[in-house]
Amino acid sequence: MLELFAVVFLYLKQGKSSFVKFDWSDPLCLESLLTDEEKSIRDSARSYCQSRLFPRVLQANREESKFTLITTEFDKSIMKEFGDLGLLGATINGYGCPGVSSVAYGLIAREVERYLSFPYNQE
Repeated sequence: MLELFAVVFLYLKQGKSSFVKFDWSDPLCLESLLTDEEKSIRDSARSYCQSRLFPRVLQANREESKFTLITTEFDKSIMKEFGDLGLLGATINGYGCPGVSSVAYGLIAREVERYLSFPYNQE
């Protein structure tokens, strides 16, 4: 609730009217609370997931038998790519990890989850 008041305060402080046009993609105006670094991390995670991860998820979903719980073999190269992008251990400082904020880590997890759960949300 405090974040909502902060967003309203920021809009009023910028000289905008108290009535803000509603944005369906960001109903709580959380985008305005993200730093440039967090937006960049989110965008790079989204780009990777859309171009590299999502096709693999679709393929694995197509090959999976609908009558058993046995899935296709996990593609280990995904973890290597996550590590190369700095998406693994993102909040750890040192050891070759980027040491980003917890918010940035949450944005990474959100983007990955968006593409991992997509085939199952289409019913």
